[in-house]
Amino acid sequence: MEGERRVGVAIDFSPCSKQALRWAVENIVRDGDYLILVNVQPGGYYEGTEIQLWEASGSPLIPLTEFSNPAVMKKYGVKTDAEILDILNTVARQKEIVVVTKVFWGDPREKICEAIENIPLSCLVIGSRGLGKISRILLGSVSNHVVNTAACPVTVVKNTDHED
Repeated sequence: MEGERRVGVAIDFSPCSKQALRWAVENIVRDGDYLILVNVQPGGYYEGTEIQLWEASGSPLIPLTEFSNPAVMKKYGVKTDAEILDILNTVARQKEIVVVTKVFWGDPREKICEAIENIPLSCLVIGSRGLGKISRILLGSVSNHVVNTAACPVTVVKNTDHED
């Protein structure tokens, strides 16, 4: 991946992360890029020994063919989404890009920032749930933390489906 643009999209399969993926595909990703999905699963006890090995550094890069296979993704604790798979397969074919996924376990704020540095990513697109000020103070905002600490440009895509 040396010298290639590596466009990251933080994805948790929520409506706002799907919107961020659509935005990235339409506005940033160009022919020949690497599109790297960064998924963070909650930390905790897992039966799979692979997950215990990968907990600190994340999974290996998972190609789109494996990401499309529910049986393969089950060992990572990830349930794939048909809409996301459709978007990824279409963009991979149309723009001739390489699509891979990297799964992390733990706090999304920390793990997304680690992914940016360790992969390393050229830029990152992340969705925002559009929390109100009170919720953002109480729960913390993943996108806000990433914007303020990331080592690359970050684009936050607001959820337009959110009702105030």
